[in-house]
Amino acid sequence: MGSLITVQRLIALDMEGVITPEIWEAVATHTGISELLRTTRDEPDYQKLMEYRLALLDKHEIKLSLIKNVISDLELLPGARSFLDELRQRYQVVILSDTFEEFASHFSKLLGYPHLLCHKLRVEDDHITGFRLRLNDPKARAVEAYQSLNYHVSAAGDSHNDVTMLKAADSGCLFRAADGLIDHHHDLSSMATYEDLLTWITDLDAKSF
Repeated sequence: MGSLITVQRLIALDMEGVITPEIWEAVATHTGISELLRTTRDEPDYQKLMEYRLALLDKHEIKLSLIKNVISDLELLPGARSFLDELRQRYQVVILSDTFEEFASHFSKLLGYPHLLCHKLRVEDDHITGFRLRLNDPKARAVEAYQSLNYHVSAAGDSHNDVTMLKAADSGCLFRAADGLIDHHHDLSSMATYEDLLTWITDLDAKSF
């Protein structure tokens, strides 16, 4: 008897703003450098945003060790771990983030070491000198790669840099996004609680993939 090819489901989640706090906002609060409050919610060009951030770090002599100390005091967003655990009982889950491996290790431990794809920093003597992006538009490219493996991908994110991922996915949802982003993308679902997001994801099980 021949094998039957079936489509399996995979859930792709952004990290910051969806299951963890915004790292750069925490650094801004700790250092008093208000310019670091600018995030991907405000600036859609990630390359431009990171160059802006690195210039500020250099100007104020902010080292990687300080940023990691700030991150070490952060907790997951309330309810995030139980939400992720519930998802992992039912589906394959991947975290697609524009953060960096050097920043993510703390949250990775708190989240139970999920499958996490992100970038890397260039560091010399504790000074962040640059960054290495894995690919252009890596979140959308990851979604397309999983789809090529016959996964039905549902994705959730909160910022400008998540939109191409959400639209590449078989089903995409904005989660706790700014009103302006929601208004600009009426074709995407929008949720504000983990309960609603979980319901949106599980309701898709009724579809015939």
